[in-house]
Amino acid sequence: MKSNDLCPRLQKSMDIIGRRWTGLIIYQLLQGPQRFNVIEAALPISGRLLSERLKELEQEGIVLREVFPETPVRIQYSLTNKGLALESVIRDLQSWSKEWVDCDTENLNSTLEM
Repeated sequence: MKSNDLCPRLQKSMDIIGRRWTGLIIYQLLQGPQRFNVIEAALPISGRLLSERLKELEQEGIVLREVFPETPVRIQYSLTNKGLALESVIRDLQSWSKEWVDCDTENLNSTLEM
């Protein structure tokens, strides 16, 4: 199969989900709506990169950003129906990784810090 034989929709979905941290952000939001600082505390990711990924996911219609006009302003992120539809994909990857991926936490932590 040549690269031009790839399904464009599959290719685009892999481009979206395959971006670094995107899958873990979606995984985190599967727990329900969360504020930025909660997501940031749960993942070893810089605030700048998290903000960038959340904006990309919002543009793709996967994440909803809600602003509550309170004092101080509260911003909450959640998965849209499109985002929630990824749950089975994320859970299947989680199951697959438990069976097939060795996790050397020492090397993993050094990789995550890059």
